[in-house]
Amino acid sequence: MTPPTISRGKHSQPQPQTERPSHALIIAADESRYLDTVQLNRLEQAFRQWAEDTPRSDVKLSRKRILLIFLLIRYTGAKLNEVLALDPRQDFDYQRHLVVFGKGEDASGRPPREVQIPESLSEEFQAALADFGFKESRNNLFKVDPGHVRRKFYERAAACGFAKELGGPDALRKARAVELLQNNLPLPVVQRILGHSSPNLTASFVSFSEDEIQRVTRFFLEKESRRQTSARNAFFGKISAIQKGDLQTKVEMVTLAGDRVTTVITNDSLARLGLKIGRLITAEVKAPWVVLHKGELKPECSAENAFQGTVGRIIRGKVTTECLVQLADGTELCSVITSDTGRRLDLHEKEPVWALFNSFAVVLHLD
Repeated sequence: MTPPTISRGKHSQPQPQTERPSHALIIAADESRYLDTVQLNRLEQAFRQWAEDTPRSDVKLSRKRILLIFLLIRYTGAKLNEVLALDPRQDFDYQRHLVVFGKGEDASGRPPREVQIPESLSEEFQAALADFGFKESRNNLFKVDPGHVRRKFYERAAACGFAKELGGPDALRKARAVELLQNNLPLPVVQRILGHSSPNLTASFVSFSEDEIQRVTRFFLEKESRRQTSARNAFFGKISAIQKGDLQTKVEMVTLAGDRVTTVITNDSLARLGLKIGRLITAEVKAPWVVLHKGELKPECSAENAFQGTVGRIIRGKVTTECLVQLADGTELCSVITSDTGRRLDLHEKEPVWALFNSFAVVLHLD
């Protein structure tokens, strides 16, 4: 999908911060006060594991309800009270992948607000509502004590090693806003998503129609979803370290799963890409550069990048063989080896294997 064309007005001098409406100031400069994309993903995985980690069906349903509330705040940036007021039967549009907040219209008289959600999340909610276990509570699925929700959010954040307040509903709302802005979603669109009463449509010198806002948001969510579905031979994450030398630079990144990928690029590339610690980036490795090591023990070798997985699929040809390695987080690494090597390794599906590649085989991409 191509992004919509947006008309830009005449640039003017920025106004002093004190003169801007407070609803425009949603960028947090101090990274210690909100979770970044990698940390949000860790928190989400912790919620999902917690929701399944019980033998009791009634406890599992209760935990899944908290998980659904978390996912709504995490991906819509809505307030906790807005989420708890949702009617699952009327406020979800599964055809257009929308959540409608404020259908009941509060005292302020604001019109309902439509917020786009990822298609995969829309399908997950639809499946949850169809779950027989939720049949009796479907009409009041989100009627949960706010204090109980906050306590569970704090517990999951603490279990991940984060300050508990960073996992609270308000902090997650802020984190989503910062995440959207850092990924170049225009400020007026972010303000509309968050439900600010009077979005500052001149703050970024851009004019949007309602249709353009939906299209811009859909384009961003599709791009975001592609990152999180772990494209083959690609890792998305955040730069954690940069070590600059006289000619080349070593760059380390932390993936959404918490793994580390190391690459070496030229100093010219470092400057041209404008890389810095904390920047989100994609690392890609070509299949012929992925070396396989059969077995469970990590091999002692010179490759800086080593990932343990299982053989997912093998396609054997006369000259070359393609082997697909499935990592624990769902990432797929494809390796192309000679068929002679494939026969010597005697690889089989579901067997443990290590996928290795050195730092010079990694290519970095900006969105």
